[in-house]
Amino acid sequence: MKTLEKISQFAGSTFALWVLLFAALSFYVPEGFTWIAPYIVPLLGIIMFGMGLTLSKKDFLEVFKRPKDVAIGVGAQFILMPLLAFLLVTILPVSPEVAVGVILVGCCPGGTSSNVMTYLSKGDTALSVAITSVSTILAPLFTPFLVWIFASQWLPVSAGDLFLSIVNVVLLPIILGLGVKTIFKEKVEATIKALPLISVISIVAIVAAVVSVNHTQIAETGATIFAIVVVHNLLGYLTGYGLGKLFNMEPIKKRAVSIEVGMQNSGLGASLAAVHFSPLAAVPSAIFSVWHNISGPIIATIFRKQKEVKSTDHHYTKSA
Repeated sequence: MKTLEKISQFAGSTFALWVLLFAALSFYVPEGFTWIAPYIVPLLGIIMFGMGLTLSKKDFLEVFKRPKDVAIGVGAQFILMPLLAFLLVTILPVSPEVAVGVILVGCCPGGTSSNVMTYLSKGDTALSVAITSVSTILAPLFTPFLVWIFASQWLPVSAGDLFLSIVNVVLLPIILGLGVKTIFKEKVEATIKALPLISVISIVAIVAAVVSVNHTQIAETGATIFAIVVVHNLLGYLTGYGLGKLFNMEPIKKRAVSIEVGMQNSGLGASLAAVHFSPLAAVPSAIFSVWHNISGPIIATIFRKQKEVKSTDHHYTKSA
């Protein structure tokens, strides 16, 4: 078990490298990964089941302890990111499939890796987990509704079908995970340490599947999609941080909200796009998976250094 734990820790700490490596491999050797495409939805279900196993009463109590902070983060997630996505695809010339794909990932809840990045940034990790949990649980209601509002002008959107998909691949696995944890407490605690490895394998497989199926389109339009995804993500970090400032949040809370708003559940975006729209519509989510594993550690490092500089300044002021 200790060996598995070490492998899991290694996989979690080198997550970004694996995503980049397999994204590149699936682009240049697509035939080796296209077979994964039919399993995108079950893979996301596994990730969400793992999330259910890691949630605790403490995470939900956090919501009631500071509802305003959580509401700001969740509100920003479901208002700012869809609006930014809509503006970008309206201004820039993209195909209907790409437009819907960008809007779809913008309407998704926060990604679980945002919690890790908040921790690394010395931000408010408990707040980050609470925002991710609430936005994920609310996703069956908000994501279909927002996609229908913002994306219907490009492609037909069935909010009802999207709702059922999100319930099946997000809500039910999380509830199942919570149930399993409640019944088999000690046994689950022992296996939770292996979850990073399972999550890494699942997300890497989803990215590889989407890239392999769309390698031709990515070669043609990948640079444009990448530029949109990068701008969308960076604007998410900036507007999230700005919102924290507007509400006079403490620095650790501003970091948490910034990272939560900037990082989406791109696995959910990819699976919904592949099932309800087209393989090409899943490309923005796949590129987002690759990019946020680059931008996340960078923004976490900037925030951490910012905190270290302030702590040093405070120390010198007190000494003086």
